[in-house]
Amino acid sequence: MAVPKRKTSKARRDSRRANWKLSMPGIMECPQCHEPKLAHRVCKNCGYYDGKQVVNTEKAEA
Repeated sequence: MAVPKRKTSKARRDSRRANWKLSMPGIMECPQCHEPKLAHRVCKNCGYYDGKQVVNTEKAEA
């Protein structure tokens, strides 16, 4: 059975465990109302997704 020759330092151990961090969410411009929205999600401002109105909102009706 293999046994480590040297103690793993705290910096090396912690850098190995630090791979869980996520990247920034994909924020894009809504093609309907040009407000920033998360990619692949319904726009909270106008309620459109993929060029179709999915959710009725007060702003979309006005």
